[in-house]
Amino acid sequence: MRLFYSLMWWLALPLVLTRLWLRGRKEPGYRQHWAERLGFYPRATATSSFSPVLWVHAVSVGETRAAEPLVDALLAEYPQSRIILTHMTPTGRATGKALFARHGERLVQSYLPYDAGSMVSRFIRHFQPSVCILMETEVWPNLIAVCNARKVPVVLANARLSERSLRKATRLGSLLLDAARGISLVAAQTEADAQRVRSLGVQRVEITGSIKFDVVVPEAALAIGAALRAAIGQRPVLLCASTREGEEELILSAFDSARATLPANVLLLIVPRHPQRFDEVEKMIAARGLKVQRRSQLPLDGSVLQADVLLGDSMGEMFAYYAACDIAFVGGSLMPLGGQNLIEPAALGKPILIGRHTFNFELVTEDALAAGGAQRIADADDLMATAARLLNDASARQTMGLNAQSFANQHRGATRRTLALLQHLI
Repeated sequence: MRLFYSLMWWLALPLVLTRLWLRGRKEPGYRQHWAERLGFYPRATATSSFSPVLWVHAVSVGETRAAEPLVDALLAEYPQSRIILTHMTPTGRATGKALFARHGERLVQSYLPYDAGSMVSRFIRHFQPSVCILMETEVWPNLIAVCNARKVPVVLANARLSERSLRKATRLGSLLLDAARGISLVAAQTEADAQRVRSLGVQRVEITGSIKFDVVVPEAALAIGAALRAAIGQRPVLLCASTREGEEELILSAFDSARATLPANVLLLIVPRHPQRFDEVEKMIAARGLKVQRRSQLPLDGSVLQADVLLGDSMGEMFAYYAACDIAFVGGSLMPLGGQNLIEPAALGKPILIGRHTFNFELVTEDALAAGGAQRIADADDLMATAARLLNDASARQTMGLNAQSFANQHRGATRRTLALLQHLI
């Protein structure tokens, strides 16, 4: 099966590279660093002067943010080490650059090579990692096989596996089952995640909780959030964060319909999850006759924001958006997309609204609901109705926000537990 899988990779490679080039029309980062995706590297990135070399793979933005506490802890625990941080998307790479610039040459970024054995082998020969740490859900059969052959232990950290993902994995048969058995350690977020991972044949699975609870809110983000809030003034702010395709149209339609029940001067702040959709969403807002302002064009110099909708079109400022809002709706949950993580708004003590479709973050969502820090909404109309009630009830907002923050604080410590498990492998 793995031989067939490898052959399919080589046959598909021209199509994969063509798709990269086409995606680069909207997101230029896809047309950069192609050599890395094929496993070729300049001599300048060699790591011989560092020991150990620790490889952390964070596929995109969410995983990169989740990796921040672990990366910081590893660099502190091993002062002579270097982190090789790999990604699959330009937005993940940009997020990593923003988060980890302070580490200088101790952290090197690269794209993960495509999962063909020779490409992964070149990566490992070049960087010579002591361990491979995959964040959350990434399992690549050839990567794991090459690591096993070269005695590089593979760890799946902050691991989550939904029932839907488990069904997909089992349909791939021996390819994924063999890969799972090649993983040295899985640090799972919950008992349910651990049970599903064990069913794939992983020998060692430990429950550590979610590393995302250990993320420290950057002071710079709080400062930007305060400046945004100053530009907004006393207007109540409903944030719709990490929205996905199809959701903005639903939100804007419901917002139009609910203007009579919402506070008269409410500001709708929309932050699409994917930057290539910023222009599309701006046109969508304007087509409804709503006055829109882009965050990238908003001077934080004391000017007062006059728009009906603020479009969050900046990278790396999600904490700032959460800091500036009164209520946070977490996107990806109005449609069957699995939702996004609600830990960031909880850490900032914001009342959280979440849709019905949260299967990718099932337990953390249920725990936040049980703690009284989040509320489930049925659809976009219910989102606006619930937001209207909360925006008109300061006491209910405050209670819900305090419950959310207490929930986030109670679940810290996963980074420390993961670090302790890694020690015998590094």
